[in-house]
Amino acid sequence: MTETAPPPTAPLRARAEIDLAALRANVRTLRALAPGAQLMAVVKSDAYGHGALPCARAAVEAGATWLGTATPEEALALRAAGLSGRIMCWLWTPGGPWREAIEADLDVSVSGMWALDEVTAAAQQTTPRTPARVQLKADTGLGRGGCQPGDDWAQLVGAALRAERDGIIRITGLWSHFACADEPGHPSIDAQLTRFREMVSYAEEQGVRPEVRHIANSPATLTLPESHFDLVRTGIAVYGISPSPEIGGPADFGLRPVMTLSAAVALVKHVPGGHGVSYGHHYTTPGETTLGLVPVGYADGIPRHASGTGPVMIGGKWRTVAGRVAMDQFVVDLGGDEPPAGTEAVLFGPGDRGEPTAEDWAQAAGTIAYEIVTRIGTRVPRVYVNEEQVG
Repeated sequence: MTETAPPPTAPLRARAEIDLAALRANVRTLRALAPGAQLMAVVKSDAYGHGALPCARAAVEAGATWLGTATPEEALALRAAGLSGRIMCWLWTPGGPWREAIEADLDVSVSGMWALDEVTAAAQQTTPRTPARVQLKADTGLGRGGCQPGDDWAQLVGAALRAERDGIIRITGLWSHFACADEPGHPSIDAQLTRFREMVSYAEEQGVRPEVRHIANSPATLTLPESHFDLVRTGIAVYGISPSPEIGGPADFGLRPVMTLSAAVALVKHVPGGHGVSYGHHYTTPGETTLGLVPVGYADGIPRHASGTGPVMIGGKWRTVAGRVAMDQFVVDLGGDEPPAGTEAVLFGPGDRGEPTAEDWAQAAGTIAYEIVTRIGTRVPRVYVNEEQVG
């Protein structure tokens, strides 16, 4: 996982500045939107590219009572780093590190009998004997992980209760995940909520007494208070990105983007009209101009799909990627301007200075802002600001 970069002794080729004060403020905003529920900060995929450990610590400082990861390895790394609160992980495959997870006091998700069999076997091998903390996942309509309603759910609940009575596991949660919560009014939302309530009711009628019931992700936390139950799982919203840009931007939800991605212009040069730029010459200069070389490319996570469309601010002006994004660099047409080498090129940030945002890059690349921030690679140092909480 990405660690805090030391203070640079020389200008960096590129940097992703992570504002931990913004992250803490986002967590507090999200907590206020779900006052009756606990809040899980999801820090999977290295905190959506922001750096799992610093972001997890900041989220806990701001009141997150749970942390969430996809893989058990991500969760185990958090625990090894000294994070002591509740941590849940949900993306398991056969043969996974069940025993290590149990001994690290993680909450593990179970969607089917094979997983329940493996976690119960692992729990019986712990020394001293330690019950596994198990959350049963229901597929209420997303069609990914989770147990199907009906006979499959009845079998899983029954087997889990038997293991709980034997002291092998503790059923700590019942949960599910929305398919279309980012589209308020979508008919699947009410259908999934109804199915979730039915599956929870069945489990509780059979004797399950979960610590938490949860289905709300970031968009549901923002727009569906009836889905909050005991816990909300906030991912992209923690990092100040709107999960529903068609409805509103970050500021509309009281959020602030956490990451600012910038690079130092490596070269500025004069070229004549008709000069081809980058691979394939998909861009040709319309007249005599200046070109600026920005030293980041798709190896750093800059989407090649944004060739010819990706925005960048240099010298206070918006520019556009000229031609193809290459592995390590791309070019912008500066239109005759001559900023010196080393001038900051801001690819995206909160937008306060008029710079592009991650959502602008998502639009340019035909994707979502989740992907833009998550794909920024390890070659780009994360530089943390506002690490100390004030007040």
